[in-house]
This record gives sequence, structure tokens and C-alpha cells, in this order.
Amino acid sequence: MIRDESTNVVIVWTTLPGSEDPAAFARVLVSERLAACVTATQGVASVYRWQDAVEEAKEHHLAIKTTTECLNRLEDRVGELHPYDLPEFLVLRAGGGSQAYLRWVNESTASSTET
Repeated sequence: MIRDESTNVVIVWTTLPGSEDPAAFARVLVSERLAACVTATQGVASVYRWQDAVEEAKEHHLAIKTTTECLNRLEDRVGELHPYDLPEFLVLRAGGGSQAYLRWVNESTASSTET
């Protein structure tokens, strides 16, 4: 494992409503090479403030593995696909990882970053 603060691999967190299909959402992002992998955790409970009220919802949590070069296009695409007015889009930098995995993320998103 390498510890490399300069890696370009990031994880983007977002959520989807519990009524949405996270696999379909993930397939679009991976097929368009905006993500190497999307991991969905189904059935999470979210409590949040929205329009001055405390809301509660069942959602799916998605962890999108991608690169910094894909972030702008990924954010645009998530906004297009997402049913929420303000989808969660949090970027977490990877502080390292196995060289093979980091290379795979880069290769899996390569054609997206070349455009």
C-alpha cells in the first residue's frame, strides 16, 4: 500500500431517494467512464434540514470512485440524473491505497479524462 497525498483518486459521496434504483444510476456513471466503481448502501436513514424544516428520509448512500480530472463532468452528470433539487456531492481525497487499485481507477476513467 502506498500513502500518497498527491494521488488524483477521490471518492464522491451522494445519496438517492429510497424509491430510486441506485444500480441504474451507477451504471450510467460507470458506462460513461465518469466513475471506476460506485458502491451503493441501500436503506440508510437521513435526517436533515431542508427549507427551514427538519426532514427524515430513507435513502441510498453512494460512494463513487473517480479521479479529480472527472469531477466537473461528474458533478454536472449527477445534477442531470439526480431527482433532488440539491443533490449531495462531497469529494473526499484518497490519501493513498494500493498502487494496483489507484492505477485501475485511473485506467477505468481514462477516456473520460481525455476529452
